[in-house]
Amino acid sequence: MEQTLQEEGMEAKIASAEPETETAAAPQPAAEEPAPAPASDDGRQTATISRQVASKWVKTSVLQQDGRVARYIPETHLFSPAHLSSMLARYGKVVMKPVVGTGGNGVIMIIKSGSSYTIRHRRKIRRFRSFAAMLAAVRAIRRKRSYLVQRGITLATIGGRPIDYRVKMVKDRGVWVTRSMVGRLANRGMFVTNLCRGGTMLSSSQGIRRSLSGKLVRRKKNEMREVTRHCIHILERHFPGIGQLGFDYGFDRSGKMWMFEVNTKPH
Repeated sequence: MEQTLQEEGMEAKIASAEPETETAAAPQPAAEEPAPAPASDDGRQTATISRQVASKWVKTSVLQQDGRVARYIPETHLFSPAHLSSMLARYGKVVMKPVVGTGGNGVIMIIKSGSSYTIRHRRKIRRFRSFAAMLAAVRAIRRKRSYLVQRGITLATIGGRPIDYRVKMVKDRGVWVTRSMVGRLANRGMFVTNLCRGGTMLSSSQGIRRSLSGKLVRRKKNEMREVTRHCIHILERHFPGIGQLGFDYGFDRSGKMWMFEVNTKPH
């Protein structure tokens, strides 16, 4: 049985696809996406690199190979019922998002409580009494699109509204420069923070001060800068020619930093 409710303020944020099966078997390593191709003048290889840069899964996989960065990335897999089931059992909350997409389009949060499941999508909350019923609803939202499933992180909030951060980097005459570092406060009743979804932009200092502590502002901003610089070196090696990147970070209630994804066409 499903119930549909108008969403109220809760907090949190979130391939070529894995074959979808109906049984929740033990998750297997996902390897459907091709490894990044080396730089080449060949048009086909250039197109392959372009597709890989657009893929959140490929970029995440590349960054997860570096231990210094991997500890900031919530556990992430290509979607399959097995991965969804095991991660809900492990964490109680996951975020699913399209492998290719921007602006928070299609992002789904799923919460497990006992034997029931809650789906949050856009401004609706739906509750299901079985995994099978919940999975059918997820499939309807996905519409066969390739998705990632990522551990759900309960973000620090301001007035009950989750906040995360976008660090936009641009390569200017061969040098990477910080174009912006801003906080994005979710609209009331939303769990995604995207400005195009009604989020409010704050300075990063104001966001950290109001959601965590004024004493942490400098330290947390420096942590974002340091991880961003390291990620740029990694991504440039794998994807020659990139010229702009948008890094999405968040801090949980304890102040631990997480990196959710990297965008190659940041708004």
